[in-house]
Amino acid sequence: MKKPAAAPAKPRAAVKKQPARAPLNKTVQARPVKAVKPVKVEKPKKPKLVRDSFTIPKAEYVVLDALKLRATKLTRPAKKSELLRAGIKALAAFSDAAFLTALEQVPAIKTGRPRLD
Repeated sequence: MKKPAAAPAKPRAAVKKQPARAPLNKTVQARPVKAVKPVKVEKPKKPKLVRDSFTIPKAEYVVLDALKLRATKLTRPAKKSELLRAGIKALAAFSDAAFLTALEQVPAIKTGRPRLD
C-alpha cells in the first residue's frame, strides 16, 4: 500500500503570544501608606500691645507700690501694668453712676512731662 501523498504544508497562521502575566497571589500586597499630616490646631492670636506713657501723682504711684506688696503677700505677685489693667476691668464693670463717682474722686492734673527744677 502506498501512502497517500502528503498535501503541501500550509503555512501556519502566526499566533501572537501575549505577554506573560504576573502570577496572581492570593495574598494582598501592602501598598505604601502615605504619611498622614496631623491636623493643624489654630493657636489663638496674641493681642497687639500698645506702649504708652502717662503722668501720675507721686501719692498715687505710692499706692501702686502698696498694691504690689499686697498682691505679693497674697501669694500673687503682680506688675504695675497688671494692677492698672485690673483697675480698668474693675472700672468697666461699674454702673454709670459709680463710674462717674470714681472719676470725680480723681483730680485732673496737667498733662505732659514734669519740669525739671
